[in-house]
Amino acid sequence: MMYYFYIIQSIKKPNEIYSGSTTDLKKRFEEHNRGEVISTRRYLPWRLAYYEAYASEKDAREREQKFKKHGKGNDELKKRIKRSLNPSPFAGNYNLQKVRDQAPNCG
Repeated sequence: MMYYFYIIQSIKKPNEIYSGSTTDLKKRFEEHNRGEVISTRRYLPWRLAYYEAYASEKDAREREQKFKKHGKGNDELKKRIKRSLNPSPFAGNYNLQKVRDQAPNCG
């Protein structure tokens, strides 16, 4: 089983990002976009901007916590993935479909 740390970005408000961890990236992404996650419901719809896969749940959870807690680490990752966080205007729907079709299913 794999565990995932992920970053999603609001299509409507691109400055809004959310990070989390899960065992089923595809399912969790769909939950965000159906409005089932209280903390992300307000900025629907979302696109997957980035993810990392881990063999250890503890590693994925630690990555999530460090990302949320450490501003400099966030800034460095945001710089590294800046092109992913600034997609073309047509990327939102494409990425949503791409996640549905290609995201690892670990459930």
